[in-house]
Amino acid sequence: MIWDPLLIQKYNLSGPRYTSYPTAPLFDASISKIALIDRMLRPSDAPISLYFHIPFCAHLCYYCACNKIVTKQYDKGEEYVELLEEEVRLRSLMIDANRPVTQLHFGGGTPTFLSEPQWQQLFDVINRHFSLITDGSQDYSVEIDPREISKSKLTLLTNMGINRVSIGVQDFDISVQKAIHRIQSVEMVEELVHDCRELGIGSINFDLIYGLPFQTLDGFKETLNTVLRLQPERISVFNYAHLPERFPAQKRILDENLPSAEIKLHILKMTIDTLIENGYVYIGMDHFAKPDDNLTIAQEEGKLQRNFQGYTTHADTDLIAFGVSSISNLNGVYIQNHTDLSLYQNSIENGQLPIMKGYISDKDDRIRHQVIMTLISQFKLSFQTIEQEFNIYFKEYFAVELAKLKQLESDGIIEIISHPEDTIIKVTDRGRLLIRCVCMAFDKHLNSVVKYSKVI
Repeated sequence: MIWDPLLIQKYNLSGPRYTSYPTAPLFDASISKIALIDRMLRPSDAPISLYFHIPFCAHLCYYCACNKIVTKQYDKGEEYVELLEEEVRLRSLMIDANRPVTQLHFGGGTPTFLSEPQWQQLFDVINRHFSLITDGSQDYSVEIDPREISKSKLTLLTNMGINRVSIGVQDFDISVQKAIHRIQSVEMVEELVHDCRELGIGSINFDLIYGLPFQTLDGFKETLNTVLRLQPERISVFNYAHLPERFPAQKRILDENLPSAEIKLHILKMTIDTLIENGYVYIGMDHFAKPDDNLTIAQEEGKLQRNFQGYTTHADTDLIAFGVSSISNLNGVYIQNHTDLSLYQNSIENGQLPIMKGYISDKDDRIRHQVIMTLISQFKLSFQTIEQEFNIYFKEYFAVELAKLKQLESDGIIEIISHPEDTIIKVTDRGRLLIRCVCMAFDKHLNSVVKYSKVI
Protein backbone atom coordinates (compact mmCIF):
# COMPACT_ATOMS: atom_id res chain seq x y z
CA MET A 1 0.00 0.00 0.00
CA ILE A 2 1.29 3.45 -0.96
CA TRP A 3 0.62 6.53 1.20
CA ASP A 4 -0.10 9.55 -1.01
CA PRO A 5 -0.78 12.62 1.19
CA LEU A 6 -1.99 14.84 -1.66
CA LEU A 7 -4.43 12.21 -2.87
CA ILE A 8 -5.66 11.59 0.67
CA GLN A 9 -6.19 15.31 1.19
CA LYS A 10 -8.16 15.57 -2.06
CA TYR A 11 -10.41 12.56 -1.47
CA ASN A 12 -10.84 12.61 2.32
CA LEU A 13 -14.58 13.12 1.91
CA SER A 14 -17.52 11.98 4.02
CA GLY A 15 -19.12 8.73 2.95
CA PRO A 16 -20.80 5.48 4.05
CA ARG A 17 -18.87 2.54 5.49
CA TYR A 18 -20.95 0.15 3.35
CA THR A 19 -21.74 -2.53 5.88
CA SER A 20 -24.90 -2.74 3.78
CA TYR A 21 -26.24 -1.44 0.49
CA PRO A 22 -28.48 0.44 0.48
CA THR A 23 -27.16 1.92 3.72
CA ALA A 24 -29.21 2.24 6.93
CA PRO A 25 -30.30 5.90 6.41
CA LEU A 26 -32.35 4.65 3.44
CA PHE A 27 -34.44 2.32 5.59
CA ASP A 28 -38.10 3.43 5.57
CA ALA A 29 -40.35 3.63 8.63
CA SER A 30 -43.46 3.81 6.44
CA ILE A 31 -42.77 0.53 4.66
CA SER A 32 -45.44 -2.14 5.04
CA LYS A 33 -44.60 -4.37 7.98
CA ILE A 34 -46.74 -7.06 6.31
CA ALA A 35 -44.51 -6.89 3.23
CA LEU A 36 -41.40 -7.30 5.38
CA ILE A 37 -42.90 -10.23 7.28
CA ASP A 38 -43.93 -11.82 3.98
CA ARG A 39 -40.29 -11.74 2.88
CA MET A 40 -39.22 -13.19 6.24
CA LEU A 41 -41.60 -16.11 5.70
CA ARG A 42 -40.13 -17.09 2.33
CA PRO A 43 -38.24 -20.39 2.61
CA SER A 44 -34.46 -20.41 2.41
CA ASP A 45 -31.80 -23.08 2.81
CA ALA A 46 -28.95 -20.59 3.34
CA PRO A 47 -26.91 -20.92 6.54
CA ILE A 48 -27.81 -18.52 9.34
CA SER A 49 -25.86 -15.71 10.97
CA LEU A 50 -27.30 -14.59 14.29
CA TYR A 51 -26.70 -11.21 15.90
CA PHE A 52 -27.77 -10.18 19.41
CA HIS A 53 -27.56 -6.57 20.53
CA ILE A 54 -27.01 -6.09 24.26
CA PRO A 55 -27.44 -2.33 24.83
CA PHE A 56 -26.37 -1.97 28.47
CA CYS A 57 -23.10 -0.40 29.63
CA ALA A 58 -22.00 0.06 33.21
CA HIS A 59 -19.77 2.96 32.17
CA LEU A 60 -20.25 5.87 29.77
CA CYS A 61 -17.43 6.12 27.24
CA TYR A 62 -17.53 9.69 25.96
CA TYR A 63 -16.48 8.84 22.39
CA CYS A 64 -19.08 6.11 21.82
CA ALA A 65 -21.72 6.45 19.09
CA CYS A 66 -23.37 3.05 19.66
CA ASN A 67 -26.99 2.50 20.70
CA LYS A 68 -26.56 2.01 24.44
CA ILE A 69 -28.14 2.40 27.87
CA VAL A 70 -25.78 3.35 30.69
CA THR A 71 -26.76 1.79 34.01
CA LYS A 72 -25.28 0.09 37.06
CA GLN A 73 -28.50 -1.88 37.58
CA TYR A 74 -27.33 -5.29 36.42
CA ASP A 75 -30.75 -6.82 37.00
CA LYS A 76 -31.91 -5.01 33.86
CA GLY A 77 -30.08 -7.73 31.97
CA GLU A 78 -32.51 -10.33 33.33
CA GLU A 79 -35.59 -8.54 32.00
CA TYR A 80 -33.87 -7.91 28.66
CA VAL A 81 -32.93 -11.57 28.20
CA GLU A 82 -36.58 -12.47 28.76
CA LEU A 83 -37.52 -10.05 25.95
CA LEU A 84 -34.88 -11.63 23.72
CA GLU A 85 -36.30 -15.06 24.55
CA GLU A 86 -39.73 -14.03 23.33
CA GLU A 87 -38.35 -12.35 20.20
CA VAL A 88 -36.36 -15.50 19.38
CA ARG A 89 -39.51 -17.58 19.83
CA LEU A 90 -41.50 -15.31 17.50
CA ARG A 91 -38.82 -15.23 14.81
CA SER A 92 -38.06 -18.94 15.03
CA LEU A 93 -41.62 -19.73 13.93
CA MET A 94 -40.62 -18.44 10.49
CA ILE A 95 -37.31 -20.30 10.19
CA ASP A 96 -36.34 -23.90 9.53
CA ALA A 97 -34.67 -24.93 12.79
CA ASN A 98 -32.35 -27.34 10.95
CA ARG A 99 -30.47 -24.60 9.09
CA PRO A 100 -26.96 -24.39 10.57
CA VAL A 101 -25.87 -21.27 12.43
CA THR A 102 -22.39 -20.68 11.01
CA GLN A 103 -21.93 -17.22 12.50
CA LEU A 104 -23.06 -15.82 15.85
CA HIS A 105 -22.15 -12.41 17.23
CA PHE A 106 -23.00 -10.52 20.42
CA GLY A 107 -22.53 -6.76 20.18
CA GLY A 108 -23.45 -3.72 22.17
CA GLY A 109 -23.39 -1.76 24.29
CA THR A 110 -21.45 -4.16 26.45
CA PRO A 111 -22.50 -7.80 25.97
CA THR A 112 -20.42 -8.88 28.96
CA PHE A 113 -22.71 -6.69 31.09
CA LEU A 114 -24.89 -9.81 31.34
CA SER A 115 -24.33 -12.07 34.34
CA GLU A 116 -23.39 -15.73 34.02
CA PRO A 117 -26.96 -16.97 34.75
CA GLN A 118 -28.28 -14.52 32.14
CA TRP A 119 -25.77 -15.80 29.58
CA GLN A 120 -26.76 -19.37 30.39
CA GLN A 121 -30.43 -18.52 29.91
CA LEU A 122 -29.74 -16.77 26.59
CA PHE A 123 -27.72 -19.68 25.19
CA ASP A 124 -30.39 -22.13 26.34
CA VAL A 125 -32.92 -20.13 24.31
CA ILE A 126 -30.69 -20.02 21.23
CA ASN A 127 -29.98 -23.75 21.41
CA ARG A 128 -33.68 -24.49 21.80
CA HIS A 129 -34.64 -22.72 18.57
CA PHE A 130 -31.54 -22.84 16.35
CA SER A 131 -28.93 -25.38 15.26
CA LEU A 132 -25.62 -24.19 16.68
CA ILE A 133 -22.51 -26.01 15.49
CA THR A 134 -19.51 -26.90 17.62
CA ASP A 135 -17.20 -28.71 15.21
CA GLY A 136 -14.69 -25.87 15.15
CA SER A 137 -15.91 -24.40 11.87
CA GLN A 138 -18.22 -21.93 13.61
CA ASP A 139 -17.49 -18.21 13.90
CA TYR A 140 -19.04 -17.34 17.26
CA SER A 141 -17.87 -14.06 18.74
CA VAL A 142 -18.52 -11.57 21.49
CA GLU A 143 -17.42 -7.99 22.11
CA ILE A 144 -15.66 -7.65 25.47
CA ASP A 145 -15.10 -4.70 27.75
CA PRO A 146 -12.06 -5.75 29.84
CA ARG A 147 -13.63 -4.04 32.86
CA GLU A 148 -16.76 -6.23 32.63
CA ILE A 149 -15.40 -9.75 32.34
CA SER A 150 -14.20 -12.46 34.71
CA LYS A 151 -12.40 -15.68 33.91
CA SER A 152 -15.45 -17.57 35.12
CA LYS A 153 -17.72 -15.71 32.70
CA LEU A 154 -15.20 -16.11 29.87
CA THR A 155 -15.02 -19.85 30.59
CA LEU A 156 -18.80 -20.09 30.37
CA LEU A 157 -18.79 -18.31 27.00
CA THR A 158 -16.14 -20.60 25.54
CA ASN A 159 -18.05 -23.64 26.80
CA MET A 160 -21.04 -22.30 24.85
CA GLY A 161 -19.00 -22.24 21.64
CA ILE A 162 -17.51 -18.73 21.58
CA ASN A 163 -14.20 -19.00 19.71
CA ARG A 164 -13.51 -15.37 18.79
CA VAL A 165 -13.49 -12.21 20.89
CA SER A 166 -13.18 -8.52 20.13
CA ILE A 167 -11.60 -6.48 22.89
CA GLY A 168 -12.21 -2.73 23.14
CA VAL A 169 -8.73 -1.29 23.74
CA GLN A 170 -8.97 2.13 22.00
CA ASP A 171 -5.66 3.44 23.48
CA PHE A 172 -3.39 2.43 26.37
CA ASP A 173 -2.31 6.03 27.09
CA ILE A 174 -3.72 6.91 30.52
CA SER A 175 -4.24 10.59 29.62
CA VAL A 176 -6.36 9.55 26.66
CA GLN A 177 -8.26 7.01 28.76
CA LYS A 178 -9.11 9.65 31.35
CA ALA A 179 -10.31 12.06 28.66
CA ILE A 180 -12.68 9.47 27.15
CA HIS A 181 -13.77 8.06 30.54
CA ARG A 182 -12.50 4.55 29.85
CA ILE A 183 -9.67 3.60 32.19
CA GLN A 184 -8.32 0.07 31.77
CA SER A 185 -4.73 -0.86 32.45
CA VAL A 186 -2.36 -2.75 30.21
CA GLU A 187 -2.24 -5.45 32.88
CA MET A 188 -6.03 -5.85 32.75
CA VAL A 189 -6.00 -6.40 28.99
CA GLU A 190 -2.91 -8.59 29.20
CA GLU A 191 -4.61 -10.85 31.75
CA LEU A 192 -7.70 -11.08 29.54
CA VAL A 193 -5.62 -12.07 26.52
CA HIS A 194 -3.82 -14.70 28.62
CA ASP A 195 -7.16 -16.12 29.78
CA CYS A 196 -8.46 -16.21 26.20
CA ARG A 197 -5.38 -18.12 25.04
CA GLU A 198 -5.58 -20.51 27.98
CA LEU A 199 -9.23 -21.27 27.21
CA GLY A 200 -8.47 -22.00 23.56
CA ILE A 201 -10.01 -18.93 21.94
CA GLY A 202 -8.30 -18.95 18.56
CA SER A 203 -9.02 -15.43 17.31
CA ILE A 204 -8.62 -12.19 19.25
CA ASN A 205 -9.38 -8.78 17.77
CA PHE A 206 -8.28 -5.45 19.26
CA ASP A 207 -10.29 -2.31 18.54
CA LEU A 208 -8.16 0.84 18.44
CA ILE A 209 -9.30 4.42 17.76
CA TYR A 210 -7.21 7.30 16.41
CA GLY A 211 -8.25 10.94 16.72
CA LEU A 212 -9.13 10.79 20.43
CA PRO A 213 -8.34 13.69 22.80
CA PHE A 214 -4.70 14.11 23.85
CA GLN A 215 -3.44 11.50 21.40
CA THR A 216 0.06 12.08 20.07
CA LEU A 217 2.24 10.27 17.59
CA ASP A 218 4.62 9.06 20.31
CA GLY A 219 1.80 8.07 22.65
CA PHE A 220 0.01 5.98 20.02
CA LYS A 221 3.32 4.39 19.03
CA GLU A 222 3.61 3.11 22.59
CA THR A 223 0.07 1.72 22.37
CA LEU A 224 1.00 -0.08 19.15
CA ASN A 225 4.13 -1.52 20.77
CA THR A 226 1.98 -2.98 23.53
CA VAL A 227 -0.55 -4.32 21.01
CA LEU A 228 2.21 -6.02 19.03
CA ARG A 229 3.54 -7.62 22.19
CA LEU A 230 0.08 -9.11 22.87
CA GLN A 231 -0.24 -10.38 19.27
CA PRO A 232 -3.98 -10.29 18.49
CA GLU A 233 -4.94 -12.09 15.28
CA ARG A 234 -6.90 -9.07 14.06
CA ILE A 235 -6.67 -5.33 14.65
CA SER A 236 -9.27 -2.70 13.79
CA VAL A 237 -8.15 0.93 13.70
CA PHE A 238 -11.13 3.26 13.62
CA ASN A 239 -11.25 6.97 13.00
CA TYR A 240 -12.95 8.88 15.82
CA ALA A 241 -15.79 10.90 14.31
CA HIS A 242 -16.51 13.88 16.58
CA LEU A 243 -20.23 14.56 16.14
CA PRO A 244 -21.41 16.00 19.49
CA GLU A 245 -24.58 17.38 17.90
CA ARG A 246 -25.66 13.76 17.23
CA PHE A 247 -24.10 12.00 20.23
CA PRO A 248 -24.50 14.04 23.45
CA ALA A 249 -21.80 12.15 25.39
CA GLN A 250 -19.22 13.53 22.95
CA LYS A 251 -19.94 17.04 24.26
CA ARG A 252 -17.68 16.09 27.18
CA ILE A 253 -14.78 15.90 24.72
CA LEU A 254 -13.52 19.42 24.05
CA ASP A 255 -12.57 20.37 20.50
CA GLU A 256 -9.33 21.95 21.65
CA ASN A 257 -8.13 18.63 23.11
CA LEU A 258 -8.51 16.74 19.85
CA PRO A 259 -5.46 16.14 17.64
CA SER A 260 -5.32 18.19 14.46
CA ALA A 261 -6.24 16.64 11.12
CA GLU A 262 -2.53 16.60 10.27
CA ILE A 263 -1.59 14.71 13.43
CA LYS A 264 -4.45 12.24 12.87
CA LEU A 265 -3.08 11.44 9.42
CA HIS A 266 0.43 11.02 10.83
CA ILE A 267 -0.94 8.62 13.47
CA LEU A 268 -2.78 6.64 10.81
CA LYS A 269 0.26 6.42 8.53
CA MET A 270 2.49 5.36 11.40
CA THR A 271 -0.08 2.75 12.43
CA ILE A 272 -0.35 1.28 8.93
CA ASP A 273 3.43 1.23 8.46
CA THR A 274 4.02 -0.34 11.88
CA LEU A 275 1.42 -3.10 11.49
CA ILE A 276 2.52 -4.04 7.97
CA GLU A 277 6.19 -4.02 9.00
CA ASN A 278 5.27 -6.45 11.77
CA GLY A 279 3.56 -8.94 9.49
CA TYR A 280 -0.07 -7.86 9.52
CA VAL A 281 -1.99 -7.74 6.23
CA TYR A 282 -4.14 -4.75 5.34
CA ILE A 283 -7.58 -6.25 4.70
CA GLY A 284 -9.34 -3.01 3.88
CA MET A 285 -11.01 0.05 5.42
CA ASP A 286 -9.61 -0.08 8.97
CA HIS A 287 -8.96 -3.80 9.36
CA PHE A 288 -5.69 -5.74 9.62
CA ALA A 289 -5.14 -9.45 10.13
CA LYS A 290 -2.31 -11.94 10.38
CA PRO A 291 -1.39 -13.80 7.17
CA ASP A 292 -2.89 -17.09 8.39
CA ASP A 293 -6.14 -15.51 9.61
CA ASN A 294 -9.40 -16.58 7.96
CA LEU A 295 -10.03 -13.03 6.72
CA THR A 296 -6.68 -12.89 4.92
CA ILE A 297 -7.16 -16.34 3.40
CA ALA A 298 -10.71 -15.50 2.28
CA GLN A 299 -9.51 -12.31 0.60
CA GLU A 300 -6.74 -14.19 -1.22
CA GLU A 301 -9.32 -16.73 -2.42
CA GLY A 302 -11.81 -14.06 -3.50
CA LYS A 303 -14.35 -15.13 -0.86
CA LEU A 304 -14.19 -12.20 1.56
CA GLN A 305 -17.40 -10.22 1.99
CA ARG A 306 -18.79 -7.47 4.20
CA ASN A 307 -21.87 -7.14 6.40
CA PHE A 308 -23.00 -5.37 9.58
CA GLN A 309 -20.26 -7.16 11.55
CA GLY A 310 -17.61 -5.75 9.19
CA TYR A 311 -15.47 -8.01 7.01
CA THR A 312 -16.59 -11.60 7.15
CA THR A 313 -16.13 -15.04 5.64
CA HIS A 314 -19.84 -15.79 6.15
CA ALA A 315 -21.66 -13.38 3.84
CA ASP A 316 -23.59 -16.20 2.16
CA THR A 317 -25.84 -16.36 5.22
CA ASP A 318 -29.19 -14.92 6.16
CA LEU A 319 -28.46 -12.45 8.96
CA ILE A 320 -31.15 -12.63 11.63
CA ALA A 321 -30.76 -10.00 14.34
CA PHE A 322 -32.33 -9.69 17.77
CA GLY A 323 -32.56 -6.94 20.35
CA VAL A 324 -33.05 -3.22 20.33
CA SER A 325 -31.80 -1.40 17.15
CA SER A 326 -30.52 -4.62 15.53
CA ILE A 327 -30.73 -5.06 11.74
CA SER A 328 -31.51 -8.26 9.86
CA ASN A 329 -30.62 -8.88 6.22
CA LEU A 330 -32.47 -11.60 4.34
CA ASN A 331 -31.13 -11.56 0.77
CA GLY A 332 -31.42 -7.79 0.39
CA VAL A 333 -34.45 -7.33 2.63
CA TYR A 334 -33.43 -5.22 5.62
CA ILE A 335 -35.45 -5.16 8.84
CA GLN A 336 -34.45 -2.90 11.72
CA ASN A 337 -35.83 -3.25 15.24
CA HIS A 338 -36.92 -0.32 17.34
CA THR A 339 -33.99 1.74 18.59
CA ASP A 340 -35.93 2.81 21.69
CA LEU A 341 -35.98 0.13 24.39
CA SER A 342 -39.47 0.99 25.62
CA LEU A 343 -40.93 0.66 22.09
CA TYR A 344 -39.02 -2.58 21.59
CA GLN A 345 -40.34 -3.92 24.90
CA ASN A 346 -43.90 -2.82 24.15
CA SER A 347 -43.90 -4.68 20.81
CA ILE A 348 -42.54 -7.89 22.32
CA GLU A 349 -44.97 -7.82 25.25
CA ASN A 350 -47.84 -7.44 22.79
CA GLY A 351 -46.70 -10.48 20.82
CA GLN A 352 -45.46 -8.43 17.87
CA LEU A 353 -42.14 -8.35 16.08
CA PRO A 354 -40.39 -5.11 17.11
CA ILE A 355 -39.99 -3.79 13.55
CA MET A 356 -39.26 -0.07 13.28
CA LYS A 357 -38.34 0.24 9.60
CA GLY A 358 -36.93 -1.66 6.67
CA TYR A 359 -36.04 -1.79 3.02
CA ILE A 360 -36.76 -4.23 0.20
CA SER A 361 -34.02 -4.17 -2.43
CA ASP A 362 -34.99 -4.19 -6.08
CA LYS A 363 -32.83 -5.71 -8.84
CA ASP A 364 -30.83 -2.51 -9.28
CA ASP A 365 -30.05 -2.42 -5.54
CA ARG A 366 -28.90 -6.03 -5.66
CA ILE A 367 -26.64 -5.36 -8.64
CA ARG A 368 -25.10 -2.31 -6.97
CA HIS A 369 -24.78 -4.19 -3.68
CA GLN A 370 -22.72 -6.88 -5.41
CA VAL A 371 -20.53 -4.31 -7.17
CA ILE A 372 -19.86 -2.30 -4.00
CA MET A 373 -19.30 -5.29 -1.72
CA THR A 374 -16.92 -6.91 -4.23
CA LEU A 375 -14.88 -3.73 -4.58
CA ILE A 376 -14.67 -3.04 -0.84
CA SER A 377 -13.69 -6.65 -0.09
CA GLN A 378 -11.51 -7.65 -3.05
CA PHE A 379 -10.22 -4.28 -4.39
CA LYS A 380 -11.12 -5.45 -7.89
CA LEU A 381 -14.20 -6.13 -9.96
CA SER A 382 -14.84 -8.21 -13.07
CA PHE A 383 -17.41 -6.78 -15.48
CA GLN A 384 -18.03 -10.27 -16.85
CA THR A 385 -18.85 -11.72 -13.43
CA ILE A 386 -21.52 -9.08 -12.81
CA GLU A 387 -22.87 -9.46 -16.35
CA GLN A 388 -23.26 -13.22 -16.01
CA GLU A 389 -24.85 -13.05 -12.57
CA PHE A 390 -27.40 -10.34 -13.42
CA ASN A 391 -27.78 -10.59 -17.20
CA ILE A 392 -26.72 -7.01 -17.94
CA TYR A 393 -24.16 -5.31 -20.15
CA PHE A 394 -21.91 -3.60 -17.60
CA LYS A 395 -20.59 -0.74 -19.74
CA GLU A 396 -24.09 0.22 -20.77
CA TYR A 397 -25.75 -0.28 -17.39
CA PHE A 398 -23.09 1.70 -15.54
CA ALA A 399 -22.24 4.26 -18.23
CA VAL A 400 -22.75 7.21 -15.86
CA GLU A 401 -20.71 5.56 -13.09
CA LEU A 402 -17.85 4.68 -15.43
CA ALA A 403 -17.71 8.32 -16.47
CA LYS A 404 -17.36 9.28 -12.78
CA LEU A 405 -14.52 6.79 -12.42
CA LYS A 406 -12.45 8.57 -15.08
CA GLN A 407 -11.21 11.10 -12.53
CA LEU A 408 -10.32 8.35 -10.04
CA GLU A 409 -8.48 6.58 -12.83
CA SER A 410 -6.66 9.78 -13.81
CA ASP A 411 -5.59 10.30 -10.18
CA GLY A 412 -4.21 6.76 -9.94
CA ILE A 413 -6.79 5.45 -7.46
CA ILE A 414 -8.01 2.75 -9.84
CA GLU A 415 -6.97 1.09 -13.08
CA ILE A 416 -9.51 -0.06 -15.67
CA ILE A 417 -7.90 -2.95 -17.49
CA SER A 418 -9.43 -4.29 -20.71
CA HIS A 419 -8.96 -7.88 -21.83
CA PRO A 420 -10.47 -9.53 -24.92
CA GLU A 421 -13.12 -11.30 -22.84
CA ASP A 422 -13.41 -9.08 -19.75
CA THR A 423 -12.75 -5.68 -18.22
CA ILE A 424 -11.43 -5.33 -14.66
CA ILE A 425 -11.58 -2.43 -12.24
CA LYS A 426 -8.53 -2.74 -10.01
CA VAL A 427 -7.93 -0.53 -7.00
CA THR A 428 -4.26 0.47 -6.91
CA ASP A 429 -1.99 0.31 -3.89
CA ARG A 430 -2.30 4.09 -3.79
CA GLY A 431 -6.09 3.90 -3.79
CA ARG A 432 -6.77 1.22 -1.19
CA LEU A 433 -7.24 3.67 1.67
CA LEU A 434 -9.78 5.51 -0.50
CA ILE A 435 -11.88 2.48 -1.41
CA ARG A 436 -15.01 4.13 -0.05
CA CYS A 437 -14.66 6.85 -2.71
CA VAL A 438 -14.60 4.17 -5.41
CA CYS A 439 -17.72 2.54 -3.96
CA MET A 440 -19.50 5.88 -3.70
CA ALA A 441 -19.37 6.21 -7.49
CA PHE A 442 -21.81 3.27 -7.71
CA ASP A 443 -24.12 4.44 -4.89
CA LYS A 444 -27.36 5.58 -6.54
CA HIS A 445 -28.83 6.70 -3.22
CA LEU A 446 -25.91 8.82 -2.02
CA ASN A 447 -26.90 12.35 -1.00
CA SER A 448 -25.54 15.25 0.98
CA VAL A 449 -28.35 15.26 3.57
CA VAL A 450 -26.98 12.35 5.63
CA LYS A 451 -23.80 13.20 7.56
CA TYR A 452 -21.27 10.36 7.31
CA SER A 453 -17.82 9.98 8.80
CA LYS A 454 -14.72 10.94 6.81
CA VAL A 455 -13.20 8.33 4.51
CA ILE A 456 -9.86 8.59 6.36
